[in-house]
Amino acid sequence: MRLLLISIGRAKPGPERDLVARYFLRAAAIGRGIGLQPIELREIDESRARRAQDRKLEEAKAIRMVLGSGAPFIACDEIGKAVTSADFAAQLGHARDNGAAALGLVIGGPDGLDPAFRAEARLVLAFGAMTWPHQLARVLAAEQIYRATTILSGHPYHRN
Repeated sequence: MRLLLISIGRAKPGPERDLVARYFLRAAAIGRGIGLQPIELREIDESRARRAQDRKLEEAKAIRMVLGSGAPFIACDEIGKAVTSADFAAQLGHARDNGAAALGLVIGGPDGLDPAFRAEARLVLAFGAMTWPHQLARVLAAEQIYRATTILSGHPYHRN
């Protein structure tokens, strides 16, 4: 199964980008043995529309084009649900085991995600009650994907 980390905005060079790449490499090494392809990072330019709602609509349309028609996705949003790492891993495993060709993990732009688009998500996930900068949200997402691969493979990285 392909894993896509889709993010509105471009990451600047620096330690956060390097850390994301490091987690992607780790996940790829473990993922091969459990039916997961290397993670693909897809960056989408922020909309230049004047109104926030128009920006969110344009960004949702761009995300849908990257995801493909009907592909399942998990939305990262501050109003989402906090889940355990094991529950997140179960979501990835469930998608893989049910034959999904791809699963997207979506990080919206500064205005968030369009409500109608967010409602289509398999899961709306929050990385806690705080709001995180997009650079750090990517790191958190990349680490949790890596952690999920270790959980699914029985690797001892994750401890209960």
